[in-house]
Amino acid sequence: MRVWLACFLVLFALAELFDWVKEFTLPLPIYILGGAFLAVASNYDKLFGSYFSHPMSKATLEQPQLDSPSSTISLPIEDSQQFEIKS
Repeated sequence: MRVWLACFLVLFALAELFDWVKEFTLPLPIYILGGAFLAVASNYDKLFGSYFSHPMSKATLEQPQLDSPSSTISLPIEDSQQFEIKS
């Protein structure tokens, strides 16, 4: 019975909150400033990343690739073409 009562109260609170949010409006300049902020925040690396990053820091972040023995396998395909698989 406690679970049913808790679920009822949570759903009631969510319904009331949803009704309050539906009637809540913001003026147009707030929407414009919010959109501009989101655009800058999502493109921050592209706009300011190259100005503040040092070229050596990018080189140290890259992981070296390990040399592994590679083998080539040739598989016959129609019309005498060769298909190579490197691993």
